[in-house]
Amino acid sequence: MDAAAARRSEYSSFFLCRFTLRLLGFLSISLSVPIPSLFVSHGESEDQEPIPDEDLALKQRLELCLERTRDPDLGLQKKAIQIIRQEIITSTSSMTSVPMPLMFLCPHYNTLKAYYHTMVESDLKKYMADIISVLAFIIEDKRRRESLKYRLLGSQGDIGIWGNEYVRNLAGEIKNEHWIRTVENFDMLKEHVEKTNFKRTCVYLTSLTRYLYGPDETMPALALTCWIYQKFEDYPHALQIALFLDNLQYVRHVFTSCNDLLQKKQLCYILARHGTTFELDNEMAANEEDREMLQDIINNSKLSEGYLTLARDIEVMEPKSPADIYKAHLFDGRKLAGASLDSAKQNLAVTFVNAFVNAGFGQDNLMTVTTDSSSSARKCLVKNKKHGKTSAVASLGMILLWDIDSGLAQLDKYLNSDDSHVIAGALLGVGIVHCSIKHDCHPAMALLGDYLNEKDTSIRISAIMGLGIAYAGSQNKQLRDKLVPILSDSTASLDVIAFTTISLGLIYVSSCNEEVAQAIISSLKNRSESELENPLTRLLPLGLGLLFLGKSETVDPTLQGSGTFNEKIRVCCHWTIFSCAYAGTGDIFAVQELLKYLELDRMPEGFAVLGIAMIAMAEEIGLEMQIRIMEQFLHFGEQNSRRAVPLALGLLCISNPKVNVMDTLSRLSHDTDSEVAMAAVISLGMIGAGTNNGRIARILFDLASYYCRDASLMFCVRIAQGLVHLGKGLLTLNPYHSDRFLLSPTALAGVIIVLEAWLHLKDIVFGKYHYVLYFLVLAMQPRMLLTVDANLNPLSVPVWVGKAVDVVAQAGRPKTITGFHTLSTPVILAAGERAELATEKYIPLSSILEGRGGGAIRSDAVAAKTRLGRRPGDDAARLEEWRGRT
Repeated sequence: MDAAAARRSEYSSFFLCRFTLRLLGFLSISLSVPIPSLFVSHGESEDQEPIPDEDLALKQRLELCLERTRDPDLGLQKKAIQIIRQEIITSTSSMTSVPMPLMFLCPHYNTLKAYYHTMVESDLKKYMADIISVLAFIIEDKRRRESLKYRLLGSQGDIGIWGNEYVRNLAGEIKNEHWIRTVENFDMLKEHVEKTNFKRTCVYLTSLTRYLYGPDETMPALALTCWIYQKFEDYPHALQIALFLDNLQYVRHVFTSCNDLLQKKQLCYILARHGTTFELDNEMAANEEDREMLQDIINNSKLSEGYLTLARDIEVMEPKSPADIYKAHLFDGRKLAGASLDSAKQNLAVTFVNAFVNAGFGQDNLMTVTTDSSSSARKCLVKNKKHGKTSAVASLGMILLWDIDSGLAQLDKYLNSDDSHVIAGALLGVGIVHCSIKHDCHPAMALLGDYLNEKDTSIRISAIMGLGIAYAGSQNKQLRDKLVPILSDSTASLDVIAFTTISLGLIYVSSCNEEVAQAIISSLKNRSESELENPLTRLLPLGLGLLFLGKSETVDPTLQGSGTFNEKIRVCCHWTIFSCAYAGTGDIFAVQELLKYLELDRMPEGFAVLGIAMIAMAEEIGLEMQIRIMEQFLHFGEQNSRRAVPLALGLLCISNPKVNVMDTLSRLSHDTDSEVAMAAVISLGMIGAGTNNGRIARILFDLASYYCRDASLMFCVRIAQGLVHLGKGLLTLNPYHSDRFLLSPTALAGVIIVLEAWLHLKDIVFGKYHYVLYFLVLAMQPRMLLTVDANLNPLSVPVWVGKAVDVVAQAGRPKTITGFHTLSTPVILAAGERAELATEKYIPLSSILEGRGGGAIRSDAVAAKTRLGRRPGDDAARLEEWRGRT
């Protein structure tokens, strides 16, 4: 085992043992971060310094006690053992160096073991076992776990008296023993799992994987969990495990194993929410009508319909204008009187705010008003210049999001325009409308494919972007054949190459496709010296990184190959690809490597700071730790690192406005470095995206007054205000769903692209490529819980909505939510909230009823079986279990 593997094993042991000890209740002390063992075996050497008199006396006294432990007189034995125990306890209570009693006793370890086995059963033998256990953890082979063995044979009592290092060693041995008994004896576990305990077993195994390192450790546990769920016909949970493993063979097996049509509908909703492209065949659904219906669910065909059902239910269908968001009439008129703002930027901001606020509603007050709509849209276009028209027309696609029929009908008229920027906006709008929707006829490919070879750069880029957004995660081979040749086209401009790379990365996100990867690598190597200095070149390694998003060690050969790149782009490529590969894994070793790079490099890449956030966002403990680390970057980091910190905080808490992060960003929004301030303003919008958070809205309102004379910062404030009111509070940008267990690769990819653009704000967003902000549409999902009946019609049922509680390994049937309210579906769920049915009339087909990122008739919505006036015998046990849980 090499040094890196040994270090991984040590850290992995620590995190799992901390979890295991909490579950088993062995002790109630707090374990600190593991450090290399303080104890080593000191052998005799010729150069060893003479032992001081005091230590020599201690050594002689201990050796005398060791002799007396074998004395026939039990009284002398007891006194000798007590002296040895007291010396060890005293020396290990507070260790800053190797304790002398332990060093003197170690050479006699084997002698003590041999004598122990000759002793008769008594308290003295247990006390001797205590001593051997303490010595064992210093000198033994950890694989033998003798310290744990003799601890169990020893006396019962507080093990903390032997010192924290001893306790840490025991915790590691418990982890090793537990893992051996779990992994190597899976067959035994399969035999003992029953219908009454399989859910608790699976939840425990799933939680356990957070403390394991690498696929070799996590795969067996999750594969077993998936098997258990299928054995007891809990197919929704089995499918979630299969998606977590990113194994389509497991997904197919879950579908073929399930014979219940209603269960299959629920499975299709889970696939739709995850953004998985999946084709059903005769084996998975024999009946053609059923197969078509199930495929429509996977394709998100009725996503818009369900989203508008929620909007009508809570009465937010009326369009909102940017003025309603700005509340400019409340400003002090004297402040605005002398403000000379860049009208082009402010008009562009109006376009984006209008698109974000009215996203998916199909109507607004600028582009789609029913009365004299063409005149209103024309005025909106006239106010924007050149590339601003592209964003203005593309905003129509955002407003008509997920409604393909209406979207194509309204965008078609702009395709016949004489203005190339208007045509470009229409093409981008077509791609946006198709986001998250799969259509059998592929209208997006038919429309956009004809413009891939246009001479006009803006039209060509918009067509390429549109295809990337429309077919994200599809791994469509036809698109690969059309886009890959562009990368080797010597006549193509750098911006065309860059956006082609991003689109290929989106289409093949997390696929590790070798052909696409080699094409991007070749394109990177062919860039000229002048092109490598262009910020757009940074999008090429990002597109390459998206191919390996979340694939961890699979990226190693590509990372080695990045060492051959030009020195101007080599470091950027390495850390961008590395960060993407470990995104969402929570890998502490990857975080350590990024921290080490940021500490040693005098001009570090800002994306490395984002990489820390991408990795640590996987679980709450790591997330909180990284928020604290970001504070250190603000105080001691280089300029590039400081500018990326606000964006990293925005990613860590996206659509989840934590108060401490909110306060930090509010402080940074007044930073002397304008780029830090702009990043902080945008991050305020990111953490409050779709929440309508009043506190953030007030902060942005004050910032709008403060920066009323700064066009660039005012633009950022307006974009942030639009994000906070995203979809009038019905949408989220959080890429996690299914009780924060699954991470949608396409959603995370869209957010990462936008954050990379903000790192190069002046050249990309404030340049002519501001429409990259529309990549956020990939992460937009309704944050609602919508219940439907067996015929997929919306069904209003009472639910309890409260804060989620972690109940893993807790005894009895603890409540999974606290501070709940009783509401009727459809309901909106905030970050960290969970829902449970509050009625016995319906039985949920999935226990996860949460709308975090969930949408209209979505995976996290619940297809419910109606049970009016009766309780069938085959559902009695399930109903009783549900009653006890709620």
